[in-house]
Amino acid sequence: MKFALDLTTHKPIYVQVMGQVKHAVATGELQPNDQLPTVRQLADDLQVNFNTIARAYRLLDGEGIISTQHGRGTFILGAGSPAQSKRLREQRLALLAENFLIEAQKLGFTWREISDIVREKGKDSRT
Repeated sequence: MKFALDLTTHKPIYVQVMGQVKHAVATGELQPNDQLPTVRQLADDLQVNFNTIARAYRLLDGEGIISTQHGRGTFILGAGSPAQSKRLREQRLALLAENFLIEAQKLGFTWREISDIVREKGKDSRT
């Protein structure tokens, strides 16, 4: 998995890392038992503070998405319950929607224009 940071956003780096791991799990890019880079390796790769990656991993561990095993590494946990899978997918959708709305507003679209475009594209995708 390739991690990428957006330094132009106001989202903290640890949140971006967590979001990318969650997205990769939700889409199947990361499978149960896949190993993530070490905290130090990922911090070096992204050129960020070690503690930033450690925080992301600690929170992902707390959410039951990964497991860090001292001396072995950090791994994606087995498939969770259908409810957990749904929750991860919904979180990713909410993040995509939030980013879309932020970008649309930066381009000067009104809420009405955004709603009209989404409605129109929704109709297009069903045909």
